[in-house]
Amino acid sequence: MAEPLIKLENVVKSYRLGGNDISVLKNLNLEIYPGSFVSIMGPSGSGKSTLMYLLGLLDTPTSGKILLEGKDVSKLSEDELAKIRGKKIGFVFQQFNLMMTLSAMENVMLPMVFQKVPEDQRKIKARELLNSLNLGPRSGHRPNELSGGEQQRIAIARAFANNPEIIIADEPTGNLDSKTGKMIMDILVDFHKKQNKTIIVVTHDPNIAAYSEKIINIKDGQIVLNNNYNRIV
Repeated sequence: MAEPLIKLENVVKSYRLGGNDISVLKNLNLEIYPGSFVSIMGPSGSGKSTLMYLLGLLDTPTSGKILLEGKDVSKLSEDELAKIRGKKIGFVFQQFNLMMTLSAMENVMLPMVFQKVPEDQRKIKARELLNSLNLGPRSGHRPNELSGGEQQRIAIARAFANNPEIIIADEPTGNLDSKTGKMIMDILVDFHKKQNKTIIVVTHDPNIAAYSEKIINIKDGQIVLNNNYNRIV
């Protein structure tokens, strides 16, 4: 059996608030395997966003270990974590988080700039991704000239720009109507099937979670259900 791509061992995350320690995650143990499509579900305040930050190496645990490809990354510096994120993890956010002064093409090229990819290669890769999402004719437009669905497709193209092993999508359809949201989820499923990427979707919506192969339910900082699932597509 394959080794876990990401493994959490007895992970605790707490914050200092008003002189008190507030425990958000409590002794979490979790394994996510290469090529899986996982949804993390839970109500507001359950700890799912905190878990997403830890899985995306945007934060470190108070105690416990986070193993990425068998290596403990829980004690690395922010600079070291940023290098790993740049190469191995792509993010898709509810708010799109596009640079409003840049064109669609330039937004997709941006992660490759940080990885020092030569400009000609950046342009080729960005054009391929935009074309694959039917956005070629919109490549010169800025985000404020595009619909919400088009902006989220640009965000997906940007997330895949450096060919990461892991894509983390935080409420990727939260600002979209249901028809556009379905299109976005179909795109993520298509990328998963064709490229065998590991995709982690954080959502409160069971209709979105139904696209995944596995649903992890979290409540009060603990995993209450961790089941395989027959997705709807």
